[in-house]
Amino acid sequence: MGKKIALTLSLCILVFAAGAGFYFYKSRRVPVAFDNSSRPSEPSSRANPSEPPATSPASGVTAKSPVPSSAAPSFVPRAGESLEFAANVPKLNSTIANLKLLVGAKQSFGDKNAWHFQAFAHTENPYRMIFELDDQFDSYSDAGNGMTSLQYEMHLSERGEKVDSVQRMLPSSRDPAPADASAARVLPGTRDPLGLLQYLRGVDWSKTPEVRSPVYDGRKLYDVRALQAAKSVSVSVPAGNFTAEKIEIHVFDNGTEMKDAHFLLYLTNDSARTPVLMEAVLPVATARVELTKLK
Repeated sequence: MGKKIALTLSLCILVFAAGAGFYFYKSRRVPVAFDNSSRPSEPSSRANPSEPPATSPASGVTAKSPVPSSAAPSFVPRAGESLEFAANVPKLNSTIANLKLLVGAKQSFGDKNAWHFQAFAHTENPYRMIFELDDQFDSYSDAGNGMTSLQYEMHLSERGEKVDSVQRMLPSSRDPAPADASAARVLPGTRDPLGLLQYLRGVDWSKTPEVRSPVYDGRKLYDVRALQAAKSVSVSVPAGNFTAEKIEIHVFDNGTEMKDAHFLLYLTNDSARTPVLMEAVLPVATARVELTKLK
């Protein structure tokens, strides 16, 4: 049961908080795509994102991926938004972990305007004894270019193992690596998982049958495809009852779909486009991340 809980938790929380990367890293031993061994990163709450983070140069990241959808979302994140979620597997009848998503104010990031998105994930007792997890993720996403990623940070503490990484996204081979910074060589239009979530909130699915986007999870580049599964469904979560649009998300690695899970995202049909429910459909169970509080 311990492995199943850990697997479900990793997928359910981290796919939406920081992508499938940690799960794929643990289960498939995907090599780290950057050299970050020389120093611990400065937590984002104390870092100035307009300055290059102090870290060592990175190796390049390459992957085959389709050109991302050119559909421009009309949704604009609300600075100060705070969404709290509880992650659970229904047959366990208790909360495994809690997740918080925050939207910070727009700020200057070099010569661009960027949104600062954050996610925090923590396991709850008694499952914390099985899979201790205290993670923070930070995304600086281009406010003027469809939430494409400018910088992605992972500050992970999982079962005694700590990882701190700060990576600058460089979509062109002509872009020099910043001085004293880790560089991730990504495809044009690449988003990180937090930026992707915000981008999907703004897609008009009546005009866009499918969104395809390269997504970099901090270790590897994936092709993510999202499509509308239902226009209007009733969703009941601790935060209340909602009418929501159901979005199905598939993850591909070098053209091959990951068969061990796919994901469902439920967005309210009002102008807020609030994510009220996220599900990871696994071979062993369906894990749910339910909205508990919003402000």
